[in-house]
Amino acid sequence: MRWGVLSLTALLCACVDKSDPPREIAGADAGNGLAVIHSVGCASCHVIPGVRWPEGLAGPSLAGFADSPMIGGQFPNRPDVLVDWLVDAPSMAPATAMPAMPLTESEARDVAAYLYTLHD
Repeated sequence: MRWGVLSLTALLCACVDKSDPPREIAGADAGNGLAVIHSVGCASCHVIPGVRWPEGLAGPSLAGFADSPMIGGQFPNRPDVLVDWLVDAPSMAPATAMPAMPLTESEARDVAAYLYTLHD
C-alpha cells in the first residue's frame, strides 16, 4: 500500500505545471519593440509573428519565443539575458551568427517585451 501511495504521489507531481511565470519587463513597450524590429530589420534573418515581410530564414523562427526555455540554444530565457543577447550576442557566444545589433538598452528592452508576447 505504501508503494502505491508513493507511486501515485510521484505521478501527480510529474503532472504539475512547471512553466515559468510570464516574463515581463517593467517600463518596456512591446508596441515600440515591434517598431524597432521593423526599423533594424530583424525579419531579414527571422520569421517574426507580426512582421509580414520579409521572412528571413537565416535565423530561427521567433514564433513561440516566449515559451522557449533557451536563448540561442545556450542561455536561460530571462529578460536580463535576452536584453544582453539582443544588443551584443557575439560577446556572449562568439560562434553565433546573430550579429551585434544597433540597439540602445531601452530599444532592446522594448524588443524583448515584444518577443515575450509571442506564445505558441
